[in-house]
Amino acid sequence: MPIAAVLETALYAENLDAAEAFYGGVLGLEKITRVENRHVFFRCGPGVLLVFNPTETEKHSDATSFPVPTHGARGPGHACFRLEEDDFDSMIARLAANGIAIESDFRWTNGARSIYFRDPAGNSLECAEAKLWGL
Repeated sequence: MPIAAVLETALYAENLDAAEAFYGGVLGLEKITRVENRHVFFRCGPGVLLVFNPTETEKHSDATSFPVPTHGARGPGHACFRLEEDDFDSMIARLAANGIAIESDFRWTNGARSIYFRDPAGNSLECAEAKLWGL
């Protein structure tokens, strides 16, 4: 099979300042780059989390200088971050210290644990053990 893994995950947020503070400050992801009010990208393990402002990415660009198709989503999206079993307590404490509520904390039928919470744009975020998907 030619596809080896997911390289990027994209979420959308109109307030990139709040997104940058949340993903960089609260979650502790390393910022790769930010382009004005268009996007901010973060390193996330071997992959990359892309946070785009949909208002900006829906605009047409000069295809000769930036040949990426327009895109954008409205409403809450979802992303899941992998945590090791020993890291759940520290993540929950980090979220609580920043006033982020846990919406759900449970174990799947295979024993994997997941927690769900929201980013400032309303995206549904999950932290789960890799064994959720048999990894």
